[in-house]
Amino acid sequence: MARGDTPQDSYHLVGISFFILGLGTLLPWNFFITAIPYFQGRLEGANSTTGTLYTNHTGPTDTFNFNNWVTLLSQLPLLLFTLLNSFLYQCIPETVRILGSLLVILLLFALTAVLVKVDMSPGSFFSITMASVWFINSFSAVLQGSLFGQLGTMPSTYSTLFLSGQGLAGIFAALAMLMSMASDVDAQTSALGYFITPCVGIFVSIVCYLSLPHLDFARHYLAKKSSQAQGQELETKAELLQSDEKNGILNSPQKAALTLDLDSEKEPELEPEAPQKPGKPSVYIIFQKIWLTALCLVLVFTVTLSVFPAITAMVTSSTSPGKWSQFFNPICCFLLFNIMDWLGRSLTSYFLWVPLGQRPRSQGPPSRQLPPQPDQDSRLLPLLVCLRVLFIPLFMLCHVPERSRLPILFPQDAYFITFMLLFAVSNGYLVSLTMCLAPRQVLPHEREVAGALMTFFLALGLSCGASLSFLFKALL
Repeated sequence: MARGDTPQDSYHLVGISFFILGLGTLLPWNFFITAIPYFQGRLEGANSTTGTLYTNHTGPTDTFNFNNWVTLLSQLPLLLFTLLNSFLYQCIPETVRILGSLLVILLLFALTAVLVKVDMSPGSFFSITMASVWFINSFSAVLQGSLFGQLGTMPSTYSTLFLSGQGLAGIFAALAMLMSMASDVDAQTSALGYFITPCVGIFVSIVCYLSLPHLDFARHYLAKKSSQAQGQELETKAELLQSDEKNGILNSPQKAALTLDLDSEKEPELEPEAPQKPGKPSVYIIFQKIWLTALCLVLVFTVTLSVFPAITAMVTSSTSPGKWSQFFNPICCFLLFNIMDWLGRSLTSYFLWVPLGQRPRSQGPPSRQLPPQPDQDSRLLPLLVCLRVLFIPLFMLCHVPERSRLPILFPQDAYFITFMLLFAVSNGYLVSLTMCLAPRQVLPHEREVAGALMTFFLALGLSCGASLSFLFKALL
């Protein structure tokens, strides 16, 4: 369609709507992990006592291992629904998936807020909270995949805005925690206000989604999706973007634009050649091309989730009790990680180091195009990824009180802050880099399958890291 026939996004309402929807998709994960001190206080029997929201109660002898379980039960749904996506997309209408997921997430968050005022045994509170975490993140996985499918027909700018909203979710949660802690009300009321905040965010997301069909610009592009057979190509292409999430880990709008440019600028030229494809791309052949990049992605997320937040949330300030010791973990663990991770992902816009020796593709049909081949620098990416393993012992040797096995070698706060800066920036940059490299290592018509594979390995890395966190906590 000619550009002149395309409606305008009046007052940028569609862009704002997708930004808010992106923010809403990752609010659950971020609000749960940022409030770990509150949950641990409840599990130790602290009800409405002061300090429930502020104090870090984590120790190696933590009976419920809350931070480990909340991480694991947040990531397993992503792995599960990565495998079930095709089945769900064919059986359940898109509107039902999106609106239904938002409503369930809203109800479960409202339940979490109500539980702040309800006294119950630690065991019952743990069971209810873990069930909420599982179901909230299950519906969040469906929601994200469905929204990315919708974004497949929209201009790349709107995917960028959506990912920007996701990227700010972690910062938003950390700031909400800091504001709750800084308020002069008691800890119970402060915690109630904290959990009401994501309820408001999810409600606004529902309003934004319901408004889309009434906006000419959104209606114009979303109509294209319904006219495409099955929409399978768009869903798979969207999964390439989905694999850069994290559950709770930030996404760079600049990186998203990079990925989308690959699709929008290069693939359309090859569409007329599609009938000449020999058949459906072989998953095994594509895996042979991207296995090293996929393995790097798995290792990056395995290292990250094995210590964040399971170990990093246990680190406390070595200074005497005071305001700084109360604000230390929300600022130096969650807020700092989210900001620096976002910065690391943004660096790929200015410094896209390509260690796998990208060679220009020859022009012509896909059958005659050659993917880039590794050169002598291909070992640098795996080397840098492997070096991140050092962060595991570094964080374990920071100031975690009540340890029973390992000593404290880095007691000062400056050590933890320095480690977190490097940890977060390297996570963001290496994740963004691997996701930029994967589609460049295969032929254009193979990118869809490559994206689906990278999505699976992303979920695998997150689940492996969450599982290893139990071991590392036991070693303290």
